[in-house]
Amino acid sequence: MDPRSTRPPSAGSHRIRRGPLRRTAVGALTVAAVSAFAVGAPPPSSAQPAPSQEAAVHTRATTDQVQQRLDALVAADDHYYPAALATLQRADGYAHDYVAGTGDLATGSPVPLDGEVRIGSNTKTFTAVTVLQLVGEGRIGLDRPVDTYLPGLLRGHGIDGRVITVRQLLQHTSGLPNYTYFLADGLLPHLHTYLEPRKLLDYALAKPADFAPGTSWQYSNTNFLVAGLIVEAVTHRPLSEQITERVINRIGLQHTYFPTVGDQTVHGRHPHAYHKDDPAKPLADVTEQDPSFGWAAGQMISTPSELNRFFTALLGGKLLAPAQLEQMRTTVPAPGLGKGVRYGLGLISTPLSCGGVSWGHGGSITGYSTTNAATDDGRAATIATTRLPQTQEQVSILQRDLDEALCR
Repeated sequence: MDPRSTRPPSAGSHRIRRGPLRRTAVGALTVAAVSAFAVGAPPPSSAQPAPSQEAAVHTRATTDQVQQRLDALVAADDHYYPAALATLQRADGYAHDYVAGTGDLATGSPVPLDGEVRIGSNTKTFTAVTVLQLVGEGRIGLDRPVDTYLPGLLRGHGIDGRVITVRQLLQHTSGLPNYTYFLADGLLPHLHTYLEPRKLLDYALAKPADFAPGTSWQYSNTNFLVAGLIVEAVTHRPLSEQITERVINRIGLQHTYFPTVGDQTVHGRHPHAYHKDDPAKPLADVTEQDPSFGWAAGQMISTPSELNRFFTALLGGKLLAPAQLEQMRTTVPAPGLGKGVRYGLGLISTPLSCGGVSWGHGGSITGYSTTNAATDDGRAATIATTRLPQTQEQVSILQRDLDEALCR
């Protein structure tokens, strides 16, 4: 029996945290990668008060619109999502954490406020920042061919690393086929299997190119797999180390990390994650998994509030020099991701219903989905669920809720 039928969602709750006042431009995020990527010790920083010091339980009759939306999200479709978490940051720096649903269906334990989740394709933005820092140091050229750094690696039917550039990798205009489409037998059989990057690349190179480099746009995790390999080739160090030192440590994120080889756990307080390949079978708890099949495209873990902080820092100029940030924000149309959505270098721009655009990415991996966004005046929001959306309608609801949180 599906455990959702015996354990109703717990009452939603939230807390309010005072954060630093943001006056710089910030990043935005959408759930654009959900359908395309459903296969990707921290430094000290400002301590957050314990939830018991700040949490205020809301009833179902709460007038808080964000809490109402989160409660409705979990209740929809016969409680399709076991749990949801959200963090909303106002332009004045105040941050509000929200939860709804049940954190562990086996025990009925509550959802932890601002809990750690696997962030899937949000990892791409961390990888892109690392590449662009190396561009700024003169160690990588955006318009140099991949063969400059990985000679002879990209060869296949219509695939040639001598003509595919680094920029095309980061912008999904390379034509490389998406390796995650070719993982056989669904997601669950790969849950505890370590897949090294070169093995993942083999899945892609066995297929023909989607199009000639630079002639079209198509979301492909393979692009960031290759970008990660370039980082390692140039630095002679692991990608995880480079992301940690160049991004995570630089802005003092405490609960954001790139799991090491063999690490299948989520270290901090977290809601459990759920998935099933066969609709006739009950949900499986997939909290513990080997995320290596995401690697540079989707392996990382973070929290809603720290995703907001990351994109704020990025678009505020704390991670990239102006020239590289400008390149990152130079976009092309991204057909299939939504009306007006455009893709830069590991960064997405999405129109807001209240005017202007948001900047960010979005991401999913087995059992977890994150939808994030921020605006240039300092508003930021992240919504995480503990099951992947399955239909376009479910994706659209997440996008709508995020838009309303930013435009309220």
